[in-house]
Amino acid sequence: MAAALLAQGRTVLHDIPDILDVTFMGDLLQRLGCEVTQHGTTVTIDVPESITHEAPYELVRRLRASIAVLGPLMGRCGAAEVALPGGDNIGSRGLDMHVSGLERLGAQVSIEHGNVVARVPGGRLRGTTVWLDFPSVGATENLLMAAVLAKGTTVIDNAAREPEIVDLCQMLQSMGAQADGVGTSMITVDGVEAMHATEHRVVPDRIVTGTWAFAAAMTQGDLTIRNGRPEHLEIVLDKLSWAGAALQSVDGGFRVRMESRPRGFDVVTLPYPGFPTDLQPFVVALASIAEGTSMVTENVFESRFMFVNELARLGADVRTDGHHAIVRGRPRLSGAPVAATDIRAGAGLVLAGLVAEGETVVSAIHHVDRGYPRFEHQLNALGAKVLREDYEVDDFAGG
Repeated sequence: MAAALLAQGRTVLHDIPDILDVTFMGDLLQRLGCEVTQHGTTVTIDVPESITHEAPYELVRRLRASIAVLGPLMGRCGAAEVALPGGDNIGSRGLDMHVSGLERLGAQVSIEHGNVVARVPGGRLRGTTVWLDFPSVGATENLLMAAVLAKGTTVIDNAAREPEIVDLCQMLQSMGAQADGVGTSMITVDGVEAMHATEHRVVPDRIVTGTWAFAAAMTQGDLTIRNGRPEHLEIVLDKLSWAGAALQSVDGGFRVRMESRPRGFDVVTLPYPGFPTDLQPFVVALASIAEGTSMVTENVFESRFMFVNELARLGADVRTDGHHAIVRGRPRLSGAPVAATDIRAGAGLVLAGLVAEGETVVSAIHHVDRGYPRFEHQLNALGAKVLREDYEVDDFAGG
């Protein structure tokens, strides 16, 4: 959605989920001057000839991904003022690589009164080589979107390789961008004078896909996940197979079946193609009711274990030590009131509640709505008993 800012005209995106983060990004793009409409899973973004380059705090605070407008604003306008983002409570996730990369491209960047303020003397970025200290998805996205309209050639070294990066590159190419090395750790972008609007079908969400795979394994269920792409989850599905799940490719997706109590397994989170940090909470939740002891090592976000305290309220036996969590499985958890701390932790606590005796109440459920469309409806359709209590969207401030 942020990439649509790069070109005047109407960009149409298909297979967009009906989640809060999409709503929030639409609100932000409208503040920048666009018209945004959503009908079902299709989002249409009409971008005018002239857009504003200021993204205010009251919108940005709700959505960490709002920082994704920084790159296209710099490429299109040569200036940007974007409030420091809010979003999930899973770690510091500083913007150092975003800032240093834009500075390498010729921008002057400062942090003023809680805003990232950037401008380009002369109005146009210039190509360069940027080395990322860590293959950050967000930094790779921003630098890609900034570089497509820069003068000359930009090389992003140690770039993120996630399927979402590949998908963004394909969309940018359909808009007229010149990019090579897509899907590798070195992406080369030859800047163009202008981009044009496009129509694009968004890649299926591999983290939501993985969530349903873990749901089947935890509940000893049998799920067919339509439109799931197993090639995006190879290491995840290998681990679930080790845990005892039977996996089968089917037309247009794959099937996950678990007929016994899962076995525990060890996981180390790493950038793609390693085990994704976003699925780590589901590993801990599964390990809490699995046979044996599991070790989970978190290498990406230092605060991802925040939800462990909530899982312990359900009776999980989890001990953390720095980047490691030792989980001793128990046959069953016990229901209790818990609170979501981020999108994936919230969904993980809901799944844990499905295998807990009695009633589990998960609060701060707005986190789940940010990443999962109609989560309780889908669970109930599969045989769960989940009741939602409504809340006001403005009841929270992005954290």
